[in-house]
Amino acid sequence: MTRNQLGERLERAGGRTTGQALIHLLLAASLRGLTVRGPMVGADHAYVLTRDWLGETEPAERDVAMAELARRYLAGHGPADKRDMAKWAGLPLRDIRAGLGAIASELDQQPDGLIDVAARAPVANRPPSRLLGAFDPLLLGWASRQSLLGSHQGVATVNGIFRPIALVGGEAVGTWKMPDGSIRLTPFDAVATDIEAALATDARDVARSSA
Repeated sequence: MTRNQLGERLERAGGRTTGQALIHLLLAASLRGLTVRGPMVGADHAYVLTRDWLGETEPAERDVAMAELARRYLAGHGPADKRDMAKWAGLPLRDIRAGLGAIASELDQQPDGLIDVAARAPVANRPPSRLLGAFDPLLLGWASRQSLLGSHQGVATVNGIFRPIALVGGEAVGTWKMPDGSIRLTPFDAVATDIEAALATDARDVARSSA
């Protein structure tokens, strides 16, 4: 169900949803592992029960869970620093150190101090030009966004809002929106013709999948 649908059902059950109450209830349900964001319903994300979307899970001891969290974080975000993982997970550094320490034999300590999984295959190419949605995990995975946004930090992230970005060669080159079903790209600077064409191709795919 969408946020509005959940709010209506809670109100009928006598729950409080005024002001920021519904937002805090949804956050609490997510933190407790009861719900996750699921499919899109029109322009809104629907919320689904975690067990329905991801299947039943067995409870794990905290040290086991921290080790698995560290393993999965680095699989998706490595190479990274322990502070990156702490920022991403919202956990204190002592927990992050414990998780990383538990899988130390699986890790590669790089000369620049970053950590990665030792068995990772080298990346051959940078990702293709793509339009990424608001709050894309790419902008949320590390403590610093300097390598992605450069001097445009204040354009892509405003008062806790992460705008949709256009990614080219692993760096953001602009923001975009779709107010009327068509993509409107706002580049930070002038982009080459071939890059503009590649983004236009992806824009058509985005618009088609959202129709």
